[in-house]
Amino acid sequence: MALQDLTPQLRTRLSRMERMVGWFVFLATALLLFGFGYYIYHTAENKGWFKIKAPFVTFVQSSAGLNVGDKIYMMGFPVGSITLVHAMPPGDLHNVKVQFEVVDPYFRYIRSGAIVKVNSGLLSQRQLEITRVTNGYAICVTQPVFVFSNLDELHEKIISEPGEWQLSQEVFDANTNLLFPAYTSLNESNLQVIASMKPDLVYAYDNREHDRKKIVASWHPRTHRYENFTPDSDDAWLKTVEAPPVSDQLQAMVTQVQGALPGILALTNKIAAVLDNANTTLANAALATSNLNVTIAAAQPLVTNFANISAQLREPGGMVNWALGTNGGAQIEGALTNLNSLLAHTDTNLDTLVVSVGQTLDNVAGITGNLRTQVEQNSNVLFSISKMVIDSDDLVQGLKRHWLLRSAFKKENKAADAAAKK
Repeated sequence: MALQDLTPQLRTRLSRMERMVGWFVFLATALLLFGFGYYIYHTAENKGWFKIKAPFVTFVQSSAGLNVGDKIYMMGFPVGSITLVHAMPPGDLHNVKVQFEVVDPYFRYIRSGAIVKVNSGLLSQRQLEITRVTNGYAICVTQPVFVFSNLDELHEKIISEPGEWQLSQEVFDANTNLLFPAYTSLNESNLQVIASMKPDLVYAYDNREHDRKKIVASWHPRTHRYENFTPDSDDAWLKTVEAPPVSDQLQAMVTQVQGALPGILALTNKIAAVLDNANTTLANAALATSNLNVTIAAAQPLVTNFANISAQLREPGGMVNWALGTNGGAQIEGALTNLNSLLAHTDTNLDTLVVSVGQTLDNVAGITGNLRTQVEQNSNVLFSISKMVIDSDDLVQGLKRHWLLRSAFKKENKAADAAAKK
């Protein structure tokens, strides 16, 4: 049915429906385009398409396990990817050239002295890891370098823009001593020192100018300055520390194990011999244990008797009864009683004996005194007899005065004492 055959009301309703469908298709198309654009933007942001990329280069011994697109790591973070793995020409000192890009801001961590470590993984996979360096100069920078051959022009810029210009090089004196490192802020005083050395060129940069899209300069350690960067050059070169692949390490381990196998086998033979000796020793120990059981059973009566004897010895007087019999104690007690009585009588008898010896000595003293008197009165007696008597009397008198026998001579009267003293 043609549109003209419809009533005006139906034509009005159909026109409204067509407009709604048109707006729906327009909004759906707009949402689809917005989603697609957001997806592209998000993908580009994740891949770092809008970030500054610093190209670096390094050299390795082998390209095994390294592929274009592999991640580059620093401090555990993925900071870039490999862009090229290429074999060097014949006769070159290096084997394989590896180029990779590091995105902003991680390339600012890479300073002079940083190295690339080639870490080996399983299944011949390897990854590159860049070490972080806290000192030194940034290898890639976004500040353009200005080269001045006329120091007057640099002097005018320093005067007109104070504090804005800094060195892009290291300045040494005639003795190769470092005077001014890179990034030193330029002023009139240090510029005069630099001019006194009459350099051909001075490298400096304006710290206000930065390229927001790419790397424009790189540090050259041989010339000790920043120079304008060429993307296809090897200016941003990093040293590589390459670990042996896991396969080589496994092969070395297998070779070492093969070399150690003869010693291991000899050791196992010795261990087997030691185990055999140990088994023999255990059998002998078992036999000795059985013999010891028999010996212990035979010695059990002896142990019982010894226990009985020790019990008897622990009793009061047990040692005497065990050594001398049951009557031995009574006999010893009687002997001790007799000995005590003997000692008591000995003291009394000794006193009587001492008194008797004293009386005997008094008698002898009286006899010798009479003899001395007679000898002194009789001059006709031989001299030898007289001297013998005198010496005997002196001996007796000395014995009476001795401390041991003094108590035996009792003084009966003063006349006898006077005579004894004479």
